[in-house]
Amino acid sequence: MLAATITRVDASDPIAGLRVGEHPEPVAQQDWTVVRVRAASLNHHDVWSLRGVGTPKSAPLPRVLGCDAAGIDEDGREVIIHALINDPAWAGEEILDPQVTMLSDIYDGTFAERVAVPKRNLVVKPMTISFEHAACLPTAWVTAYRMLFVLAGAMPGSTVLVQGAGGGVATAATMLGKAAGVRVWVTSRTEEKRARALELGADQAFVPGARLPERVDAVLETVGAATWNHSMKAVRPGGVIVVAGMTSGSNPPLDIERVYMAKLRIVGTTMGTRDDLEQLVRFCAENDIHPPIHSQLPLAEARKGFEAMLAGDLFGKVLLLP
Repeated sequence: MLAATITRVDASDPIAGLRVGEHPEPVAQQDWTVVRVRAASLNHHDVWSLRGVGTPKSAPLPRVLGCDAAGIDEDGREVIIHALINDPAWAGEEILDPQVTMLSDIYDGTFAERVAVPKRNLVVKPMTISFEHAACLPTAWVTAYRMLFVLAGAMPGSTVLVQGAGGGVATAATMLGKAAGVRVWVTSRTEEKRARALELGADQAFVPGARLPERVDAVLETVGAATWNHSMKAVRPGGVIVVAGMTSGSNPPLDIERVYMAKLRIVGTTMGTRDDLEQLVRFCAENDIHPPIHSQLPLAEARKGFEAMLAGDLFGKVLLLP
């Protein structure tokens, strides 16, 4: 079958290890199934894999890249794939499993015509959501859903600051918050991305570090060092900062005095659970939410998608269509 695989890691030239070509068919082990992929979407995780970041050194090569997809399972159901693979013996939330991995970290991923996944990782796709839009949901969108509703506890009338408009998680949080009646404020360095965020439902858009009209109930932080000081100052006493990324760098100074004097909560998360994904899918279907798509490419042209992601000039998801 046709697949986009990683053949070697290269931190300075990640695409050097990308190969698009024939790959062995997937074989489903016990309690797994094979899904015929109809659409898959790129994430920064795929680039990190090519750079050798966060992947076990024992991970086999070559292996298929990609963690997000929607398709048709062996029973003919239209499904969305939850990207986290757990130890079958784990009974708690899968994101807390010490052995958890993402599709493509060890097992072959979704940038292929077919992929093998655990049966418990499948969420039924509503008919009102296309395969293309469904393929956008499992990583960035489920992370945003968990940050916004599960951890920040956002509800109608609350105010949330989303740092870094234009990123996948930030875009998702803006659209989800708008649909839920949350007042969403965003920041971005570029006027174009601030304008786009307003079109997607943000109530106000600011340059990074700007003085806000008032302190917010929660901050969703995926930028890291460049915005951390602003996030600490922007949240109200008793508020929460939910962290799920650090695209601008890690280890910013932490104002410990403000943390305890203002009774702040700082909560970290990575991804979301299968239950979060199922609730997200239902929420999108009920509110007619369609994730923005930057471009759609045949799987055979996967290299173009990776080049676009590395260039960084994206607003919305890049899709690969087998």
